Amino acid sequence: MAGKTQTMLAFYSNYVLLYRQNLILLIQHKSIQRMHRRTFLKHTAFIITATAAPEIFVQSCHAGTPRSDSGVRDRLVKQKFFDMVYDDDIFLEKDKLPLLKTSLLRLKKIQRTVGYANFSLLNFDDALKIGKSYASVGPFSRQEIDFLEMIFYSQVKGYGFMGEKPIKTITEKIIKKKVKKIPHTGNFLYRGRSIKMYRRIKKEVGNDVILTSGIRSVMKQFLLFLNKADKSCGNLSMASRSLAPPGYSFHGVGDFDVGKKGYGIHNFTERFTRTDVYKKLTKLGYLKFRYDRDNDLGVRFEPWHIKVI
Repeated sequence: MAGKTQTMLAFYSNYVLLYRQNLILLIQHKSIQRMHRRTFLKHTAFIITATAAPEIFVQSCHAGTPRSDSGVRDRLVKQKFFDMVYDDDIFLEKDKLPLLKTSLLRLKKIQRTVGYANFSLLNFDDALKIGKSYASVGPFSRQEIDFLEMIFYSQVKGYGFMGEKPIKTITEKIIKKKVKKIPHTGNFLYRGRSIKMYRRIKKEVGNDVILTSGIRSVMKQFLLFLNKADKSCGNLSMASRSLAPPGYSFHGVGDFDVGKKGYGIHNFTERFTRTDVYKKLTKLGYLKFRYDRDNDLGVRFEPWHIKVI
């Protein structure tokens, strides 16, 4: 944790230095005269505060999440520190938080009932049926259904997510004849281009490469996204910097994730870029990033994501 904090402070020190230099240039060229007075004071206050007390950037909010100063809005900073809270982040209304928790709990119960792999193919209508059929799950309430529909059909650009939406309806179904379960992975891939690419990767990169995430149905993406939103106090912007909102994930139409065998959770961090698997994938041209390091989509860098579609 100490190392991470030092890294963050070093990053922000460089950021503040650049910010200060730009402001000095503005003053020297008298551009400050054309700036709104409150804007100038805001930028000046940011530099003074950040220079005097850089630790402000690693303080915790009420939920234990690092919170940034209000002056830090640069998209590259948000992508680098995607798990921080920013002043323009969008949160769920407080009265929706109980629905977030009950809906998420019901989705987790369904996943335990049908199994991890099968849940990845589960559609919205079948999830509702399972809720009604199993007392251990319980039926979705009208309020929970309305909540899920609200999340799916929201204008996510308001959260800061600028990606495309390949799945247009909440009831979209995955046709099981078009998919195949990949042995020893707990994941499915689409027959055709996805499986062919995965097999080529396995052949050319070797046994060290593994499939870490395949097809994700709308319900699977709901579970992942809502789980992140729950952990971040209902912060939809923070959730969407790490995970595409339901309907926006290309895992639903063919993309997949790979990693290094035995690397665990680090396969979903930038540490993956240090592995031989990543270097081989790059050299062979398989990594055509859906979300590259400097993307304009409001999403963290995903070096493990294989773009198929």
